[in-house]
Amino acid sequence: MALKLVLPKGRISNKVIQLLNEMGITLVGDERNYRPAASGFDLEVKLLKSQNIPSLVELGQHDIGFAGQDWIYERRCEVEVIKELGFDPVRIVACIPEDWDFAEVKQRKVIVASEYKQIATDYLERNGFDYQLLRSYGATEVFPPEDADMIIDNTSTGTTIRANRLKIVDEVMRSATQFIANKQVLRDPGKRREIDDLLTVMQAVLNGRERVLLEMNCNDQSIEKIVQLLPAMRSPTVSRLYNEEGFAIKAAVPKKDIQSLLPALIAAGATDILETPINKSI
Repeated sequence: MALKLVLPKGRISNKVIQLLNEMGITLVGDERNYRPAASGFDLEVKLLKSQNIPSLVELGQHDIGFAGQDWIYERRCEVEVIKELGFDPVRIVACIPEDWDFAEVKQRKVIVASEYKQIATDYLERNGFDYQLLRSYGATEVFPPEDADMIIDNTSTGTTIRANRLKIVDEVMRSATQFIANKQVLRDPGKRREIDDLLTVMQAVLNGRERVLLEMNCNDQSIEKIVQLLPAMRSPTVSRLYNEEGFAIKAAVPKKDIQSLLPALIAAGATDILETPINKSI
């Protein structure tokens, strides 16, 4: 039986779909199709708003899905986070008009607008506010100052907040995309095995994104210095060049190290250096 996978529509969908593509899973359907066909893995796919995904996975309507940590917390959902992906990180923040004093605002009763009822309530109660909470349904940043004194909303760059003449006065929580599963489904040996297989390929793609394959040649005098420089997954692969003195070296190295590593390798005597992307790494 196919695994039932629910995918988010909207902001976080692009990176999730890109990840699936790199895993060899292709979705077929136009942008209006909420039930795309999937090839490359036995999946039954549906697209929904991210806000609804944690609740439906918890209920068992879907076996697995992708959702933001904010909506898992907001819905108080008992789901299993099986991979923290870190895609599309956002901060949930409290904001007031840019020319207001936060200390003064905290001393009086405030009207707070937020799409997050539970997250906002927890924050306001924890910090001792006298408040009235208005549930917003998008465009929360336009409420102040006429219709609300404060908002609690998500932001990635703060651009929209500043454009609406607001300022961030506190951080409530941080959120990013999570790969989640229904807890009962994980107790099913067959489905657990399929989820583990999916997770293995996913992790291989994520590992591959972090590394590149470096290949190079060097002479006998340089080999030790070059091997010491290479931060390989275990140790570099070294072999004799055909009918020549010298060595060929291969190593999977972190992308973040390339900028500083290449000049050091050249200085140590490496030649004929090739850098190749890695699609998957286990």
